[in-house]
Amino acid sequence: MQSLIGTGVALVTPFKKDFSVDVESLTKIVNYQVENGINYLVILGTTAENATLNQEEKELVIQTVVAANKGRLPLVLGVGGNNTHKVIEELKSRDFSDFVAILSVSPYYNKPTQEGIYQHFKAIAEVSPIPVILYNVPGRTGSNVLPSTVLRLANDFKNIVAIKEAAGDLVQAMQLIHNKPKDFLVISGDDMIALPIVLAGGSGVISVIGQGFPKQFSELIRFGLDRKVDDAYKLHYFLSNSIDMIFEQGNPGGIKEVLKSLGLCENTVRLPLVNVDADLATRIALFVGEIDNKLAIKEQNYY
Repeated sequence: MQSLIGTGVALVTPFKKDFSVDVESLTKIVNYQVENGINYLVILGTTAENATLNQEEKELVIQTVVAANKGRLPLVLGVGGNNTHKVIEELKSRDFSDFVAILSVSPYYNKPTQEGIYQHFKAIAEVSPIPVILYNVPGRTGSNVLPSTVLRLANDFKNIVAIKEAAGDLVQAMQLIHNKPKDFLVISGDDMIALPIVLAGGSGVISVIGQGFPKQFSELIRFGLDRKVDDAYKLHYFLSNSIDMIFEQGNPGGIKEVLKSLGLCENTVRLPLVNVDADLATRIALFVGEIDNKLAIKEQNYY
């Protein structure tokens, strides 16, 4: 799965002020990623406000991204949930010809045991027509997928090819990297520790901040993969304040404020999410003003 090495971006779903899906802005955002060094795109993940989209809107988002991408970057589709049967039904019925893999989150709210998590992903692996990326994000799901469970799945199912590890635990990530099968990928799901994970042997990141600053963040990860440590950390520390800011009042409120400052979309989010406050919006705008991306957007047409 060489196509999953480097920087992936978890795309937002831009909304107009009336809360409808903004197809024009989504097209603009996709082109911005493609033309600034991102390696692959993730559709309908957490950052996409997937939980607030109806089925018709989800299909619109998929169609828009596929059309805008025009086959230029590999695409990953978020297919997960806490109802195993429903996930399996989607896997059996959907056309995945435009996608290289699915990203499937560990069941949330139910808080299954490790055996329950294993059986959930076993059922998914047995029917998925394309490779599966596990997604561990305990802060949202309420349960941690332990390294022992991940390694069991990775060894038992060849089509479980990677994990997006977003526990925010570098030690846990290193345990996975140290003990994983040779071709299994450990992908950071946390922007702040993406570089240390890459330097420890990880394969890259599925990023939020990379969506706002794709040129700089994808270069940071490339430096890490190439073992250019000093160059990588220079970019890391330059971007670190922005990473803190975009998560300060929740995701994707923060990154949408970045995208608004860049002129890519409105900052509209759907309830129960709300916009970041005026103080944070000002700080984000000031940071964006320091980066060359703003000039690049003004000079190029990303439609």
